[in-house]
Amino acid sequence: MDFIYLDSNATTPMLPAVGEAMRPFLTEVYGNPASAHRAGSRARLALEDAREQTASILGAYPDELIFTSGATESNNLALFGLAGDPPGHIITSPLEHPSVIEPICRLEQLGHRVDRLAVDPTGSVRAESIVEHLRPDTRLLGVMLVNHETGAVQPVPELVDQLDGRAAFHCDAVQAVGKLPVNFHELGVSTLALSAHKFHGPKGVGALLVRRDVKLQPQLWGGHQQQGRRPGTEPVALAVGLATALAIWRQDAETRILQISRLHDLFLDRLRATAAPVVVNGPPVRTPSRGVPHTLNISFPGCQADSILMNLDLDGVACSTGSACSSGSLLPSPVLQAMGTPPDVLHSAMRFSFSALTTQEEVIEATHRIAAVIVRLRESCSQGN
Repeated sequence: MDFIYLDSNATTPMLPAVGEAMRPFLTEVYGNPASAHRAGSRARLALEDAREQTASILGAYPDELIFTSGATESNNLALFGLAGDPPGHIITSPLEHPSVIEPICRLEQLGHRVDRLAVDPTGSVRAESIVEHLRPDTRLLGVMLVNHETGAVQPVPELVDQLDGRAAFHCDAVQAVGKLPVNFHELGVSTLALSAHKFHGPKGVGALLVRRDVKLQPQLWGGHQQQGRRPGTEPVALAVGLATALAIWRQDAETRILQISRLHDLFLDRLRATAAPVVVNGPPVRTPSRGVPHTLNISFPGCQADSILMNLDLDGVACSTGSACSSGSLLPSPVLQAMGTPPDVLHSAMRFSFSALTTQEEVIEATHRIAAVIVRLRESCSQGN
């Protein structure tokens, strides 16, 4: 067991069954789905089957689903497509992924006013705080469903109720789809983003769900595909891969959640016994309605996160200090800062994330290696003092 992968929030390995489902559309069924001949018709049939299957699992209509290149494109398409021309007013949270934060910052630079909701110490948006920010010119609310760093489930249904249709609501559900049941219509949001590689599908494909009664301004021009909202030749093989991975998740959902919950508890219990003190950043443990078991954000006071990350990598454990899209920076996590995390906890925080392929043996071995690194770093720090 040379290498143990505990960074599944960044990406997951593609399942062999997904690759097999995609293979024919990478070789013999190669027609452009927009072409009128037989080869195009075969590709188009596969594409629309993938669209129908994905939409059905997510509680949406097929014509509400736009295939994209992934979550970053989906989030950008929704945010710029819903915000409209400035000036306007946007509400969001400080917990969002960079693929939401940065487009909203750009909208702010273009002349929109942006307010950010309050956050509680467990990493959840305070739903009631939206009332003080709503204005007549509020056009858009952007809040994720599950946080990428702490696994905290956000109160999206309560926010929908508080918003009461006065503005569009975009929801980044990238860390929710393929981990917990998501029903687009029941959730009540205007748009919802997802990405296949977060649930054992292929990289390079995602989707944006857009409610039928929502007007979305295209950001690209040059084709009729996908009702003109996202023109360009659709990647049939990747769409089939996304739909297949999601279908496998639906079939195995209960088993996966139970398995990953057990690994979550085993991992945390062993670290508490061997690497104390440890601090959990996020929702209280063993509260499934408030957090997904796939994510554990843990601090090791007395250590520095960059040193932990480097030493664990050398010892064959892959983890993270935060979002993969901001991992080039070793600055403190904006998510944990928004939660009011104390400095010694903030600067020693690590994210460990599990997938359907993580095994009990890997978790046990990983805790051995992590505990050894933490003990070694703490001893080194105390000797240095």
